[in-house]
Amino acid sequence: MRKRAFPLVWGLAVLWAFTAAWGAEEKKVRLLDDESFMDMESLGSPAISPDGKSILFSRTWVDKVNDRSASNLWITDIEGKRVRELTAGSWRDSSPVWSPDGRKIAFISDRDGTSQLHVMWLDTREVAQLTHLQTTPGELAWSPDGKRLAFTSFIPDEKPILSVKLPARPRGAKWADPAVLIDRLSWRSDGRGPLPKGSSHIFVIDAELGGTPRQVTSGDYSHDGPEWSADGRRIYFSAIRKPDAEYLDGDSEIYAVDLDTFEVRALTDRKGPDRGPVVSPDGRFVAYTGYDDKRFTSHLSSLYLMDANGGGQKLLAGNLPNSPSNAFWAPDGSGVYFLMAERGESNACFVTTAGKVSRVTEGVHYLTGLTAARSGQAAAILSTFHQPGTLVTFPLARPQRFQALVDVNADVLAGVKLGRAEELRFKSADGWEIQGWLIKPAEFDPAKKYPLVLWIHGGPWSMYSVAFNWEWQNFAAQGYAVLYTNPRGSTGYGQDFVNGIQYSYPGKDYDDLMDGVDAALAKGFVDKDNLFVCGGSGGGVLTAWIVGHTDRFRAAVSMRPVINWHSFVGTTDGPMWYRQFQKYPWEDPLEYAERSPLHYVANVKTPTMVMTGEADLRTPISQSEEYYRALKMLKKDTLLVRMPEEYHGWRRPSHRLLQQLYLRAWFEKYRTSKESRAER
Repeated sequence: MRKRAFPLVWGLAVLWAFTAAWGAEEKKVRLLDDESFMDMESLGSPAISPDGKSILFSRTWVDKVNDRSASNLWITDIEGKRVRELTAGSWRDSSPVWSPDGRKIAFISDRDGTSQLHVMWLDTREVAQLTHLQTTPGELAWSPDGKRLAFTSFIPDEKPILSVKLPARPRGAKWADPAVLIDRLSWRSDGRGPLPKGSSHIFVIDAELGGTPRQVTSGDYSHDGPEWSADGRRIYFSAIRKPDAEYLDGDSEIYAVDLDTFEVRALTDRKGPDRGPVVSPDGRFVAYTGYDDKRFTSHLSSLYLMDANGGGQKLLAGNLPNSPSNAFWAPDGSGVYFLMAERGESNACFVTTAGKVSRVTEGVHYLTGLTAARSGQAAAILSTFHQPGTLVTFPLARPQRFQALVDVNADVLAGVKLGRAEELRFKSADGWEIQGWLIKPAEFDPAKKYPLVLWIHGGPWSMYSVAFNWEWQNFAAQGYAVLYTNPRGSTGYGQDFVNGIQYSYPGKDYDDLMDGVDAALAKGFVDKDNLFVCGGSGGGVLTAWIVGHTDRFRAAVSMRPVINWHSFVGTTDGPMWYRQFQKYPWEDPLEYAERSPLHYVANVKTPTMVMTGEADLRTPISQSEEYYRALKMLKKDTLLVRMPEEYHGWRRPSHRLLQQLYLRAWFEKYRTSKESRAER
């Protein structure tokens, strides 16, 4: 059954005080149970109206009958007093965008079984489906006059690659499907499956009448990020419109297309990606992100500025701790706002056109989806250790005045006692400062020792944060401590920290993780005889690496791992992983072997479960099967768990919950008896 939204007009400080009070009322205390997983909802895509008086957002919930996530659009006034549902149904409505006059919204919906572009008139709530495309539209952008919408969509290339002709079939014959011919460097994508040949192009459609969209880009190139010029005569975008474009991944440029002549002009030309153009309110400048390609295994981006015609290019904000995101111009054109994920937190920042960078918001929280109106009123989704994503608003001029508007999980977490999170900072063996967090068991007793789960993030170029995590809190409810850290290679700490695993992953990040475990043990309440480890994707790599290098863990679960780099780089869904090595595998197979967990499988003494999706195209199931088979050949204690029809990340809610249940069951199987861990 769907829940109602909870409008919260008090400040976040009061909200957090209530959360603490729930944990203090012992008579009402309960723990985060398994059933709550299906009841949790999430908020996304906040969009504040041009006048700053209303906020759109998407609300995602679990359709338990069909075992899928569904999302609808909601709206609230800026005070949070009127929270209303705009769309309803067990489908996915997403990506709402306001028209410039604030009277309509455009959004994507699959309500008819295919994802299409829709427009809603807010005064009558009438909805019109503008497109009937064979492929999903995306990246919606209103023209400045509100009469047109730009979007991207994939166009198949149906030209034959090699023509052959079979003899005529006998009447009623049931012959096999024809062969699939592939002549591209990348021909499939995780989450989508086999990719038809073709390119993504930019289209423009009448925002009132719909009709046939007009394709404004052409060629065998893919285009993204359409952004209108202030006068509505051009569209800026990012693409790689160069010979052998498929071999130039990461070398995109900013272009402009004239909507009268369809002439396309490149505005940037350096080696390295330029993307995400955003046009200043007066149309004079374009801000964008990018970097000079230095052949790092992972680059952090910077913010740049140029004139609308491509001249005067300059670095606007560089040497940042992470890549900027969510960039948009200040209403007066004085600079650009953006989000910066740094040291586990995410806050709003501002850079002037002169290049002066300042922090706008402060706090131990994680902001996403920052959006602002002409008035300077902003909205975002905010999450903390104990607070799932909540819709908040604040004036950019007085950012300390956060006001919580909508919390869709207040009912689920009411009276639930959560594990307390504590920041850890510790030195690596070679002097790096590493950050992590340790969640205590929900019913923590300082007189007892507790089992610990080390949970490793994927990427490896990503960042764990202070945002709420159901899985970790569910383990805390089961009496576990949970340790999660950002070892070197993680983003949020600058380019040098990212480069800490340059051509050496896994490597020193393993040492950082072990130093983190030692820091947790030093707290005194962790049972050194009940240590467990798990991780997915890049975390699955490190989990398999760990059990090949130490036997300090009682059990491990490697989810969606890379096990053999030599076979992986040629079978994953893109060629970029070749860049993580100094040579190709046929040039130096030893480098690939020495960095592969498979190379150390004979050392494994830890019971190790391997979990994978049967349709995974990022780390194909063959990687997990290869590791499982090796463990079985050596008669190691292992188990292979295959999720049917799942890509790299589980799509089905029941499978996401099953992951948690299998993790707990595997760890409980090898956890020592209560008697041995009850007292210090």
